[in-house]
Amino acid sequence: MSACDLPCASRAPRKPRTPRLTGLGSFRIPSRRTRTERDGRARGDSRSDRPDGRERPEGPDRPRRTASPSGTRHAADAGNGTEARTRGTARHQRPHGPPGAGPAGDRNRWPRRPGRGLRIASADLSASVCVFLIALPLSLGIALATGAPLQAGLVAAAVGGVVGGFLGGSPLQVSGPAAGLTVITADLIHRFGWRATCAITVLAGLTQLALAAMRVARSALAVSPAIVHGMLAGIGITIALAQLHIVLGGTPYSSALDNLLALPARLARLHPAALSVGAVTVALLLAWPHVPGSAGRLLRKAPAALAAVVGATLFASLAGLRLPRVDLPSWRSHALPALPEGPMPAIAAAVLTITLVTSVQSLLSAVAVDKLVAARGDARHTVHRSKLDRELAGQGAANAVSGALGGLPVAGVAVRSTANVRAGGVSRYSTILHGLWVALAALLLAPVLDLIPLAALAALVAVVGAQMVNVGHLRSVRRNRETAVCAVTMAGVVVVDVLAGVALGIAAAVAVALHRLTRTRVTVAERDGTLRIRVRGQLTFLAVPRLSRVLAQVPQGSDAVVELDGSFIDHAAHEALHGWRSAHEAQGGSAEFSGGPGGRPTEPVPAPHSCCRPWNPWRNHHCGGHPAVGQEQKPEGHRRRLASGLSSFQRNTAPLVRDELARLAREGQRPSQLFLTCADSRLVTSMITASGPGDLFTVRNMGNLVPRPGEETVDDSVAAAIEYAVNVLEVSSITVCGHSGCGAMRALLEGPPDGAGDGTPLRRWLRHGEPGLARMVSRDDHVPRLEGRPAGDAVEQLSLSNVVQQLEHLRAHGPVARRLAQGTLRLDGMFFDVAEAQVYLLSGGSGGGGVHSGQVLFEPVGPTPAAPYGISRRTAPA
Repeated sequence: MSACDLPCASRAPRKPRTPRLTGLGSFRIPSRRTRTERDGRARGDSRSDRPDGRERPEGPDRPRRTASPSGTRHAADAGNGTEARTRGTARHQRPHGPPGAGPAGDRNRWPRRPGRGLRIASADLSASVCVFLIALPLSLGIALATGAPLQAGLVAAAVGGVVGGFLGGSPLQVSGPAAGLTVITADLIHRFGWRATCAITVLAGLTQLALAAMRVARSALAVSPAIVHGMLAGIGITIALAQLHIVLGGTPYSSALDNLLALPARLARLHPAALSVGAVTVALLLAWPHVPGSAGRLLRKAPAALAAVVGATLFASLAGLRLPRVDLPSWRSHALPALPEGPMPAIAAAVLTITLVTSVQSLLSAVAVDKLVAARGDARHTVHRSKLDRELAGQGAANAVSGALGGLPVAGVAVRSTANVRAGGVSRYSTILHGLWVALAALLLAPVLDLIPLAALAALVAVVGAQMVNVGHLRSVRRNRETAVCAVTMAGVVVVDVLAGVALGIAAAVAVALHRLTRTRVTVAERDGTLRIRVRGQLTFLAVPRLSRVLAQVPQGSDAVVELDGSFIDHAAHEALHGWRSAHEAQGGSAEFSGGPGGRPTEPVPAPHSCCRPWNPWRNHHCGGHPAVGQEQKPEGHRRRLASGLSSFQRNTAPLVRDELARLAREGQRPSQLFLTCADSRLVTSMITASGPGDLFTVRNMGNLVPRPGEETVDDSVAAAIEYAVNVLEVSSITVCGHSGCGAMRALLEGPPDGAGDGTPLRRWLRHGEPGLARMVSRDDHVPRLEGRPAGDAVEQLSLSNVVQQLEHLRAHGPVARRLAQGTLRLDGMFFDVAEAQVYLLSGGSGGGGVHSGQVLFEPVGPTPAAPYGISRRTAPA
């Protein structure tokens, strides 16, 4: 019987979670979250990717942690052992939680159980065999294409699988020798020799480790996709041209242009045996996925690459063809790295090229693997999203080890990674096992591998190179009007080299971006007596002359609407627009700014002011003075301000909190605190407590009052909220917050107006504050006070007394009393001085034990350094 099966009555008492109130010391607006946190903690994903592929369990095996947009929420249970496990599972049974939440799914994701040793899923085992069968011939073919020893491809495949799989941040990505590195590696071998190329690979791996430590992996995604597709297409063309010479029975040249120019002469001197083996390989490779019938379904379980190489080998053996075959030399003569000789700039450029291409290819492949896993929709197993910095570190370690052992450079390979996902791999064990199978094959199957014709491997690699010219990617580039960037990059790779091609592509992308910034169209049309000036494109200083020329032609006194159909307006264009609008309105005309048809609303950016802050649009705030009498009292003005604020939220704030709100919508709310405060508009609870969505369960009313149980009242909303928060949400603390200048406390002091009596709703509600007034006028030692200064006036003194009194009322509520007796709930009093923006906390544990000790003191909260994300800044419960 698991902890989830225990009835609610048998739950172990919960220890109180530590309150959030030390966030008061930071007193700041929650900062914008980084992209790493939106991919991790913003989804509520508290699991961490371990090297062995296991995931940390939720619920009974680990305290729950959640994160708010401010990055300060860290709700971890204080208890441990059996009590903590029982409590953790009980939280998954809440009626407001997401369906299906609980430890059952976590057990499915946990590959190791205590006392049972290492457990590898059968899906990982079968996927590893599938990937191995693809990797083995491809590794030999890529090694052949580079001119490196054939063992180097097997070493790189084994190291990429074991080291890259064990240390990488993408669990299902398969690393090894990549076709995209063929041209680069072949050039390095030609210039420096094989042993020096191994040393360059080691240096590139160390550079990747340094970049991972600097956490710059995500910046690789800033490279234009057109550059990446152009680079891969250029590399594919170069590979196909070179390997075609081997298929035709010749030897390739080092330059793609030389291979292209020598192709007619090679066609005139064909080698029939090599050509026939190459033709069989290509035919099997292309036809294998389309074999029909039930037999075809059975045959298609074997990878097409393996079937093509095996079929070509059998054909060559049965036909008795005499042609070059794989010749794996003894491992005793395997070459290890040596220091490169040559000018340092050339060596540095070689290291930079390997680092750049392997890093970009691996990171883009990791992102593609995430998309494939998400599309697979396997509800039984959860695979972590890729951690790009860790993936870059894993690739660096794999390159360093591969180069040190005499292997080719290593990168994430899309073909093998896709096969791993589609074969059903669920953890990094599939990648690691595939590397082990490659190592065993290299050691034990050398006699079998020596039967493979080189022409078969060349044909296989030639087809892979041709497939790197992806027609779908080229169509996507054309749709996004970046054909020129892709073409320049591809031509640079084919004609010069990879590094020069990428540099030319970046230059072309910058030129295209500048052209688009300067390409702004301004048109004028009249509709229903209103001139509509439409600005299409980015509005920068380069477009100001054209814009000013058009605006100057607008007739005086006319009504005009400027439609800004773009995503960027710089300062010069902003000043030009506002200067024209001021002049036009001064001449009796009207001018408005709006978004274009189907576009988002665009409003002028307010002029900067030293007193403005991000929350000003939500307040009755005016920079530089107040509006004229009656101006802001019109309902139309208030509605415009509301619509403007809502548009600002949708434009600026909603994109930042959408992921977190989506997680809360899925999982349900799990606040750690009930926050009961006044309805005064000057109290912004999220600002004062540095909290975000899902942190506080907030109740607001006139005077932050808590009616005593059993007292006659027509409003049970406060008692209902307390019961729900304590019994259902199981909050760990309740805070009552008063403030200076409270209108409810002032009304309580002044009493009802003459003739008003106690019959109004306000007077009936304020009766719940009379015990606080009696506490204040008692003049004994129990009258609360502020540390460091006396109360400013009678209203402030009553607000302090009222906070303490409402805490007494809270203790009288049954659910609160039970949780206090169990030690799983804490009560806190708080006072906010509006004029000084200063927060005070009631001293003493559990709501201020000082209430009964002769002195009730509110202590000021001082500013403290912001804690790093994920480190709780809460105090331990008293």
